[in-house]
Amino acid sequence: MKLLGKLYLIPTTLGDTSPSELARQSDPFDVLPQTVKRTVDFIDDYIVENEKTARKFIKSIAPEKVQASLRISILNKHTEISEHQKMIKLCLEGKNVGLMSEAGCPGVADPGAAIVKIAHEKGIQVVPLVGPSSILLAVMASGMNGQSFAFNGYLPIEKSEKKAALKGLENLSATKNQSQLFIETPYRNNKMLEDILMALQPSTYLCVAADITLPTEYIKTMRVSDWKKTKVDLHNRPAIFIIHKM
Repeated sequence: MKLLGKLYLIPTTLGDTSPSELARQSDPFDVLPQTVKRTVDFIDDYIVENEKTARKFIKSIAPEKVQASLRISILNKHTEISEHQKMIKLCLEGKNVGLMSEAGCPGVADPGAAIVKIAHEKGIQVVPLVGPSSILLAVMASGMNGQSFAFNGYLPIEKSEKKAALKGLENLSATKNQSQLFIETPYRNNKMLEDILMALQPSTYLCVAADITLPTEYIKTMRVSDWKKTKVDLHNRPAIFIIHKM
């Protein structure tokens, strides 16, 4: 019986840490264990969202690895479902495969979950590696309910639907004593914050956690009434929003 390869879930940093970005830089290994580097050292086959950023990340943690040896499959919202089976086929042939998210942990708010599901169906061992999760780090730093919280992904874009969704999450939070998390496309973050402050009650708590683990990290929890007195620019900064109505 042929030995199956393993599917390694390889976390990445939560933003660019290359020297060109900022004068004061974060080292990738400030947030990643050496296990990630050791895994990348022996894997040549990868499933990623974006080839350019994946290669850049691999080079940043394993500069001695030969880039020409890498075989990369692209998995994003445009990938046909029929391609998923082909990507996992390498494991069935005995090869180890690395699955990477664009930022943070693969399979969490990430299309890689579809590949992990197939791996389980095929009897392929899934190996999750330790790394930064913006969702958990935001909850940790928020001061909100770490015993009961829910991640809701993206809210509707249309204004009235978004307002209804925000009010629904606020009511759910109060009813269940459960912190409610969600995200927005980074270039819409300022508008999201504006909509949150218009929709929610003044006494509701809001945490904004942006650029987590990066030199520009910004994490603050206040009541909505206090946020209305605060100015912050969240444009194009990856952010998590958390609300909790006591």
